[in-house]
Amino acid sequence: MSDITKPTLRERLDSVPARITLSIVSMVVTVVVLGGGFVYLRDNAATAPRVIVALTALTIGVGGIWALYFSLNGLAEVLPETARDKVLPWVFLGPALVSLGFFLVWPSLNTLWLSFFERGEYVGLANYIFIFQSSAMRTVLVNTVLWVVLVPTVATSLGLLIAVMTDRFSTTSEKVVKSLIFLPMAISFVGASVIWRFVYAYQPPGLPQIGLLNAIVTFFGADPVAWIIIRPWNNLLLMFIMVWLQTGFAMVILSAAVKGVPKDLLEAARIDGANEVRSFFSVTIPYIAGTILTVGTTILFLVLKIFDVVYVMTSGQHGTNIVALRMYQEAFQFRNFGRGSALAVFLFVVVIPLLIQNVRSMREKSF
Repeated sequence: MSDITKPTLRERLDSVPARITLSIVSMVVTVVVLGGGFVYLRDNAATAPRVIVALTALTIGVGGIWALYFSLNGLAEVLPETARDKVLPWVFLGPALVSLGFFLVWPSLNTLWLSFFERGEYVGLANYIFIFQSSAMRTVLVNTVLWVVLVPTVATSLGLLIAVMTDRFSTTSEKVVKSLIFLPMAISFVGASVIWRFVYAYQPPGLPQIGLLNAIVTFFGADPVAWIIIRPWNNLLLMFIMVWLQTGFAMVILSAAVKGVPKDLLEAARIDGANEVRSFFSVTIPYIAGTILTVGTTILFLVLKIFDVVYVMTSGQHGTNIVALRMYQEAFQFRNFGRGSALAVFLFVVVIPLLIQNVRSMREKSF
């Protein structure tokens, strides 16, 4: 009789081939379930009971992702130790990279491809030429440049000024003032636009004025003003909404930077005869220049893709259109997907150098 005994079920499952097979089967089943869940949500989210939709989303969003990582980790664990240490980080990064590639990289490449076509026909660079030669697009570009220059500059400057001023307040007063100024950050762009639409609202003379500005104007005996159709001031009034929204953000970030300026530097400047203004421009601003640049470029990114404010206030009429809104109009209203794609690529190209500069600034600051 042989002393060799049959392996137990646990020993069989712990063997390398069994672990590999189990991990592969688990991963395949998980991918199938995830795909089926996404298809179900896509096709039935509007008609299915909300409880079923919520449970499906929770199941595939939490349990499915956990099962996917678990199966991938099982495959990595059967590798030799040296190979496992190299593969394991990619196991956890892999799904995220695949998702980014599918939802960001592929649409970007597809948009670039579409920008060379118009209504199914290859037109080469015609869509890009349209951006710079069309008279309507010249107005759009000029407006966008004004937004890019004025909004980040004004919002960052106001935020810095308020940060420096409130730094001299008592602790309680500083908290109250900063809270009030930061409050608009809690409002969405659409919500803020609706609020300011009522502020700028216009009714013909003789009718009750529901707009705050025109109520003040008529109170002093003047005629009401159609604020959002008066060129070029209507563009400035729309920009003011964005400044109102972003000044609080700039103030909070820059306030932390101002408080981080070493007191020794400020005292040394005062000993050398510098007054408050000279100390501010010669010591404080150079010391926090990196933070100012980061805040300014962050607001600039928001401005380049601003859509909500102009769409809600004027829909781009009365000479207020900008690139992001025109991109939407060309693609989804005029059905010119090639021109819309070209405008998207144009925005992408403009953002790249700004993004690189922002990353460099953050790296220099961290080191």
